[in-house]
Amino acid sequence: MAISYKKLWKLLIDKDMNKSSLQKAAGVSWASIAKLNRGENIGTDILAKICHALNCNIGDIMDILPNEEQKNGKE
Repeated sequence: MAISYKKLWKLLIDKDMNKSSLQKAAGVSWASIAKLNRGENIGTDILAKICHALNCNIGDIMDILPNEEQKNGKE
């Protein structure tokens, strides 16, 4: 299962923010921002901090993408 944070990056653009300002506003580490940038899994506590800083819900910053087996109808 893959995770996409494209919604987060679009939201930052809409709010005229960059990754550095997000890192400071949310109080998260650069390592967490780097993981988000690479589309890696990250703890819900970090996601909650980001949502709080951006005044949004988790669905506003991420999507869970189906894996190839799910796309082909296999489980």
